[in-house]
Amino acid sequence: MNILCIGGGPAGLYFALLMKQQNPAHQVTVVERNRPFDTFGWGVVLSDQTLGNLRAADAPTAALIGDAFNHWDDIEVFFKGRSVRSTGHGFCGIGRKRLLNILQERCMAVGVDLVFETDVADDQTLAAQYNADLVIACDGLNSRIRTRYASTYQPDIDLRECRFVWLGTHKKLDAFTFAFEQTEHGWFQAHAYQFDADTSTFIIETPEAVWKAHGLDAMEQPEAIAFCEKLFAKYLDGNALISNATHLRGSANWIRFPRVICNTWVHRESIGGKPVPSC
Repeated sequence: MNILCIGGGPAGLYFALLMKQQNPAHQVTVVERNRPFDTFGWGVVLSDQTLGNLRAADAPTAALIGDAFNHWDDIEVFFKGRSVRSTGHGFCGIGRKRLLNILQERCMAVGVDLVFETDVADDQTLAAQYNADLVIACDGLNSRIRTRYASTYQPDIDLRECRFVWLGTHKKLDAFTFAFEQTEHGWFQAHAYQFDADTSTFIIETPEAVWKAHGLDAMEQPEAIAFCEKLFAKYLDGNALISNATHLRGSANWIRFPRVICNTWVHRESIGGKPVPSC
């Protein structure tokens, strides 16, 4: 079977790895628009239960991921001048870039072909180029392919009411941290966790009405980050908030949470050699 994964994020890479290991005769190719060490975002958090699932699916990969994780058991919540800490939760954080590199190396070790710096504008042309029997649309939240075949998939997409921005900081955290701050227009929440020796993910979210009331929808990235640094200064201890999404401008840095139910694959039927989306 010839399998083409369009998008080399964690989902596309892990699917490719498992399919190749399931049957080494499969020809599996992952096509990614970025370079191997490019990534957007900071840390990725997984529960202990998820790590157990990874070990069951592919023990060598799980071991490499586990060795790179920063592990913690505590959750601390800051709200209205009080803090509450609980323990025994079992979570792990890893840098998204490190996770991608582990999965890239494992894919290459089992014989998956990785193609970088290739932006896919036409999935059908690429499917024909690789004579693909199965195309996996793993090209991110705003997938061109899933959008192209929306009438077939008929996805159920519900955009939630909050906006969030994904930032990082060198403030070290010893617990999964939830911090709530109230402004004259409403509430902001930070959820933050350390994922390597000196870096933490720091995600800030707020209802869209509050986001607009503060003018964040019209702010460029440096101004918005300065606003967030001031708002959450007491949790940062003088450390800066950092973005690695310099390609985004203005409100594009702030994403709405989507709830999506959608089939995300395209099967290449043998009907005149034409790729036909199937559910």
